[in-house]
Amino acid sequence: MDHPLVSHKLTLLRSVDTPSPVFRQLVEELVTLMAYEGTREVRIEPTTVTTPLTTTEGVALARPKPLVVPILRAGLGMLEGMMRLVPSAEVGFVGMTRDEETLQPMTYAERLPKDLSGRQCYVLDPMLATGGSLGGTVEFLVRRGADHITCLCILAAPEGIENFRKLVSDLEVPCHLVVAGVDDHLDEHGYIVPGLGDAGDRLYGLAE
Repeated sequence: MDHPLVSHKLTLLRSVDTPSPVFRQLVEELVTLMAYEGTREVRIEPTTVTTPLTTTEGVALARPKPLVVPILRAGLGMLEGMMRLVPSAEVGFVGMTRDEETLQPMTYAERLPKDLSGRQCYVLDPMLATGGSLGGTVEFLVRRGADHITCLCILAAPEGIENFRKLVSDLEVPCHLVVAGVDDHLDEHGYIVPGLGDAGDRLYGLAE
């Protein structure tokens, strides 16, 4: 995204001096800005509304309702910002972690409808590093029938974007990616550089 407020909030997120409470607030504000762009293709249907003077035609979100899917745990920090813009959406959860040796994604929990036929899904994951967790979640949703997926990430590495493209290229389902910033590269541990550190730890502290 190319917007001065997005760039400003992203700069504050990067700072090692930004404490967790401020970090969480900034993520919420930033994701609301990202959601504006990410929901550009949200499905709507015509409706009639009564104003104080008369009736007129308008639009409402189409059914089935959009499904917002944060990837645990860091994706939870993005949920409130997304729901602020789309409060009538439903929410599901996917627990996806990365094996630090193989860098491959592993699913450890999920709470989603069994049938996602006809559903638009919005996946939330702060960091697109190797692309494994995000790509694995998208594949998971497609297997359940989702037919339109938009992923929102605060930061992405070029390697992650390329891997994500490869993972979704054969799915035959429209997949869109909205990011606030694209960084330089991944280091030898699979972390985004310059990045902002571990998003989950900065949101919620260490979980050891």
